[in-house]
Amino acid sequence: MATENRINFWRRNAKVPGRYPKDNAKPKFNNVKPKKASSFHEFARSTNDAWDIDDEEDEDFLATSTYGSSLLSGVHSTSTHQQSSPQQQDQAGETESEMEHGLDPLKIEGQSLPEVEEVEEEMECNLVNGRVVKSSSEVHLNQSPVRSTLQKQQSLPVRPIIPLVARISDQNVSGALPMTVREKSRLDKFKQLLTSPNTDLDELRKHSWSGIPREVRPITWRLLCGYLPGNRERRELVLKRKRDEYFGFIEQYYHSRTDEHFKDTYRQIHIDIPRTNPLIPLFQQPTVQEVFERILFIWAIRHPASGYVQGINDLVTPFFVVFLSEFVTEDVENFEMAALPMETQRNIEADSFWCMSKLLDGIQDNYTFAQPGIQNKVKALEELVSRIDEDIHKHFKKYEVEYLQFAFRWMNNLLMRELPLRCTIRLWDTYQAEAEGFSHFHLYVCAAFLLEWRKEILSMIDFQGLLMLLQNLPTIHWGNEEVGLLLAEAYRLKYMFADAPSHYKR
Repeated sequence: MATENRINFWRRNAKVPGRYPKDNAKPKFNNVKPKKASSFHEFARSTNDAWDIDDEEDEDFLATSTYGSSLLSGVHSTSTHQQSSPQQQDQAGETESEMEHGLDPLKIEGQSLPEVEEVEEEMECNLVNGRVVKSSSEVHLNQSPVRSTLQKQQSLPVRPIIPLVARISDQNVSGALPMTVREKSRLDKFKQLLTSPNTDLDELRKHSWSGIPREVRPITWRLLCGYLPGNRERRELVLKRKRDEYFGFIEQYYHSRTDEHFKDTYRQIHIDIPRTNPLIPLFQQPTVQEVFERILFIWAIRHPASGYVQGINDLVTPFFVVFLSEFVTEDVENFEMAALPMETQRNIEADSFWCMSKLLDGIQDNYTFAQPGIQNKVKALEELVSRIDEDIHKHFKKYEVEYLQFAFRWMNNLLMRELPLRCTIRLWDTYQAEAEGFSHFHLYVCAAFLLEWRKEILSMIDFQGLLMLLQNLPTIHWGNEEVGLLLAEAYRLKYMFADAPSHYKR
């Protein structure tokens, strides 16, 4: 019945990127089933943090990492560009055609989704035969016969470079409407709200639900997360005060990172930073890594109830990229951070710290001892899925798959390990527009994300295969269209099943 409701609720595009072609054989996995964890602590001890890079400790990092090296020296690092394989280069000369996508306005028993008629924000990049290009005016997407997504991923030696934040003029390649007119209209709405003497935050949230234009995303995020006031005259004053306050913390506390009491915290941060988006050149620059180290260390010592927990480092990246994009015209992921004026670097760092702090204030129980917030949310997801799709729930029970074994990471990292960074940025537009978006609406997004792979899940008939699928979902080519559909489905689930996890709501 739940499946029938889902199908009849609205029409869904059958050709969703990331699905296995119908006739292709499913990947074969070893049928060896590991010992099932009987408790949260056993599970936590038996699993790693799912990073792709091995732990490599630098014995001298405490001596070589200093605050002054990033603030005063202006270190320059060379960005490493990822090279496409010869196979990809040969494919680039094939016939090109344009991909069309979009989403009709959706209505739910007379209630309209917030600005859903605009939810078909276009993918923030263009792909040509699996390669990345900078503008829709340069090329069209190739529509060759669909290959298995698994085969595509195996043929790529590295993750392709895709712009993290697309310009508004590049946000639709469907050709159905002159998007310069449509997007200009949306941008004008935002500018009108943002330049008014007192910004109507409720109206701003309404327009932000279906995505925020790149040009106004930095100021909009600062407002929606509560970092800036709605009163326009007070904003500059607040910015100056908060930025000065952050660097006051740096002067007061950052030198203590080598103290006996804090050195373990700083050591863990120092190890985790290189693992943050390891295939994106921006995050491998020493200047950027030092910024992240300061942000995370100051946050950790100011929040002793939780301290630093692996996964929090991921939550800095969307804010950092969005605030950096305010000063960058080319691809953000290849930009040389040290090329910016020092004052601009400091402002990006301070704003990223405060906005991340605002986010974590609403989900801090995810990171306190034993992480009770995550345990509650995983339990709520299990109950919600059992009501939405009984077949999936029974399938997990049959093969002894515990929700904690895959959903722990979904809650701990807010799906950032499951989605490309460009998708996370679009997702957070909606999270910040939703009341309790990161703590409560995220639950419905996770449920919708799970249902997106229903066919693949039910086709797996062993424990190992199910767990491998759920931990390696093929979303590398996702963009705004797929995120828009995911959010629309999450909104539908929230409307239909809002009472399911209410007693878990925190």
